[in-house]
Amino acid sequence: QRHQARRRHRRRQAGRSLPPRRARRPPAGHSQRGGRRQRPLHARGAQVCVSARQQAPLQAFVDAHPGSQALALDVTDAAAVAAAAQQLLASGPLELVGYCAGYYKAMRASGLDLPELLRHQQVNVVGALHVLAAVTPALLNAAKAGTHAPHITLVASVAGWSGLPQSLAYGPTKAALINLAEVLFLDLRPHGVGVSVVCPGFVDTPLTAQNQFRMPALLTPAQAANAMLRGWARGDFEMHFPKRFTVILKLLRVLPYRWYFALVHRLTGL
Repeated sequence: QRHQARRRHRRRQAGRSLPPRRARRPPAGHSQRGGRRQRPLHARGAQVCVSARQQAPLQAFVDAHPGSQALALDVTDAAAVAAAAQQLLASGPLELVGYCAGYYKAMRASGLDLPELLRHQQVNVVGALHVLAAVTPALLNAAKAGTHAPHITLVASVAGWSGLPQSLAYGPTKAALINLAEVLFLDLRPHGVGVSVVCPGFVDTPLTAQNQFRMPALLTPAQAANAMLRGWARGDFEMHFPKRFTVILKLLRVLPYRWYFALVHRLTGL
């Protein structure tokens, strides 16, 4: 019992205890995967706020989840993100802020499209910076006050672990999020703000629906959400799932480049 109490204390100190009273997820300014991942949080008693560009899906989420809140905004609009954060913070502190916005179009160097490359950067990376700039000072103040242990989660992807064919635009943005989360952990953890990064494999969303290949170990949004809840409960910094797929990719990362490139060409046929 004493050991379990110490474990619970460490998780609270890391800002990862569940369920949070107020959880803000700016999910998919450009996909609707985020709302489906908030359902388990709401079911556990969290006061959830979701955001995306389209108002109709947001309203449908609120209607189906009494007590939740929705804000329509585009994460690439810094002023809109700052205003949304101020509106939320005016009604109380935030305990969990998750960035789940995602934009994806398959691209290879032979078809390099600069506007699409920049669009990926704006949504997947710059949008995250907008959110961090808007909420990090308040989270630090809350941690300093000791009222609760706030937490930031960035949703990246296994595509950010190493270079993959057709991921010319998407992969580098997710690699940037992983690096960003690592630095945030080093900077914020000593001040009582928890940080984690999520690296899913393939999840059945409108983004992955455009893929023209068979996606191994495809998960439903509900399965991905439950994996994230388990990761938060354990106090994990990195959550990657499903393990039957992601462990293989982890092993590929440690290979010499010569072997890695040869294996990727062979496995993908590209």
